Amino acid sequence: MPDHSHRRAAARVAPDGWRAILAKPHSRRVGVRLKALIIEDEAKTAAYLSKGLGEHGFVIDTASDGETGLSRARAGEYDVIVVDVMLPGLDGWSVVAALRREGVETPILFLTARDDVADRVRGLELGADDYLVKPFAFSELLARVRSIQRRIPARSPDRLHVADLEIDIPSRKVTRGGKPIELTAKEFLLLLLLARRAGEPLSRTIIAEHVWGMNFDPGTNVVDVHVRRLRMKVDEPFPTKLIHTVRGVGYVLEERE
Repeated sequence: MPDHSHRRAAARVAPDGWRAILAKPHSRRVGVRLKALIIEDEAKTAAYLSKGLGEHGFVIDTASDGETGLSRARAGEYDVIVVDVMLPGLDGWSVVAALRREGVETPILFLTARDDVADRVRGLELGADDYLVKPFAFSELLARVRSIQRRIPARSPDRLHVADLEIDIPSRKVTRGGKPIELTAKEFLLLLLLARRAGEPLSRTIIAEHVWGMNFDPGTNVVDVHVRRLRMKVDEPFPTKLIHTVRGVGYVLEERE
């Protein structure tokens, strides 16, 4: 018997047959899977979205609170961000406002139980590209995600270059002078942050917030330890150094004469 569950307004957990709603994944970039960040504190909804979008061509990252979501949105390359309004700690309004202030242009969809017109207007004025109210049908959410992707220009390139250093973001591969460099997950995020903002000195506080998603404790040396480890891999084997200390500020990645 065919499953017509997608024709009903789906609640927060999907029936088993929802995966047949749309069978063909969509991608603006042939051969490259799209990435989505889901910032949602309700575990069932997050799992539902992760499974659904995952089966339609997305690689999924999740966050269950606003601060973690903001940190991941800053540090990652995403094609879309789905964010709830009511989150532990930092709410969705604040997350979106912070991202737009910082120039992050990733398409954002608010997904929330708040259905007042004033809330919808607020969400769009803060910079979200769309607003969908719970309970929702997955087919509608997917259609809205694809719609805002078509409206928004393609994201930044998948490769970053600084001198002879190359970072392939989708595959998380790093090479220098053609030689592969093996990095831990945190080292990769740290290097990616420095490369995205190459030439700009970054404070330890900014680095800690972006990479670790935490309020910086001046008494900890976690940033310095990871920068030291990163230098051993990225700089030490090569004559030209790229990671530099900026006295009284922090660190910068740039090629110097």
